[in-house]
Amino acid sequence: MTVFDDLVGQRAAVDHLRRAVAGAADLVAGGAGTGMTHAWLFTGPPGSGRSEAARAFAAALQCRDGGCGHCDSCHQALAGTHPDVLYVRPSGLSFGVAATRELVLRAGSKPSGGRFRIVLFEDAERATEAASNALLKAVEEPSPRTVWLLCTPTPDDLLVTIRSRCRLVTLTTPTTAEIVGALTRAGDVDEGTARAAAVASAGRVDRARQLATDPEARRRREEVLSIPARLDGIGACVTFAARLYEIAEAESKAITSALDEKEKDELKAAFGEGSTGKGVAKAMRGSAGAMKDLEERQKRRATRIKRDSYDRALLDLAAFYRDVLTLQFGASVERSTGERSGDLERVARSSTPETTLRRIDAIMDCRERIAANVHPQIAMEAMTSALLLG
Repeated sequence: MTVFDDLVGQRAAVDHLRRAVAGAADLVAGGAGTGMTHAWLFTGPPGSGRSEAARAFAAALQCRDGGCGHCDSCHQALAGTHPDVLYVRPSGLSFGVAATRELVLRAGSKPSGGRFRIVLFEDAERATEAASNALLKAVEEPSPRTVWLLCTPTPDDLLVTIRSRCRLVTLTTPTTAEIVGALTRAGDVDEGTARAAAVASAGRVDRARQLATDPEARRRREEVLSIPARLDGIGACVTFAARLYEIAEAESKAITSALDEKEKDELKAAFGEGSTGKGVAKAMRGSAGAMKDLEERQKRRATRIKRDSYDRALLDLAAFYRDVLTLQFGASVERSTGERSGDLERVARSSTPETTLRRIDAIMDCRERIAANVHPQIAMEAMTSALLLG
């Protein structure tokens, strides 16, 4: 058991990272450290495990045994509690220059106990232009023993000056069989459920785990996929756009409420709520400011999670029309929405490949409009109308 064992379908990337870990060990021992460098860029399609790969690499760099998976250092790094690993995930839609400068300052300090000072920056593409420029300075002139791990969907999501200074680790989309193996390995998902979830996920490991373990997530997806065959008029377009919006809102609310309550309880406990003794009352009065800051961060995170929920629903719709297109061309490929075979065949017979492509374009346009701050329900109404008219 090592820290890399849970990276699904990423053998080439893992081999590359293992060589770097060996180089890091040589560097710590006073050698040249061949194969190791101070900045890494993890890229890959959604769900491929960019952040998981970066976290496993961080654990392996801090571990004296190269990522054994069972020592305290590995456990802390994987759990996000290692004192020499800074975990950064933008809570909102962007990451500003002030936060980046503070991050750079913290990254420059010496390791307190570990072998390296590591910054793991998820969703680094959310950094603003000014923030990216501040980040560039740190990547260009790193402090000794500081390692930057940046995660983005593609290399083009970062400034060319930043990515040119990073070692690239490209992750790939796992196969259905690899995802099924990962889901069944723990023993709490049967093979049939695992295969259905793996096919439906279209190669996204995180989505497959959600569909395999959360009946409500499966229900929401089924309702989204039922929409194309039920668009029979403008009234239906408005109705189903509203329903699509409600589905995404409900999903994001379920995610954020669980996270928010846990964080608030942890903050209250940290300030001594429920305790007695000297100084507790004063500490509780001082918690008001911290609670306000937490609530602001939670609001920004809620906005990001809503966007992710809208996007997930839209990608499910796009997958439906992609499968329609495979039927229209007679392609013998695995269909991620194959459980809707009746709807797929009806839509395929009643339209042309050109119409299907226009419908997929309408879904992609909707994603872009939401990203540009058009109200999601309005953008979805325009989309469902385009799906009806073809």
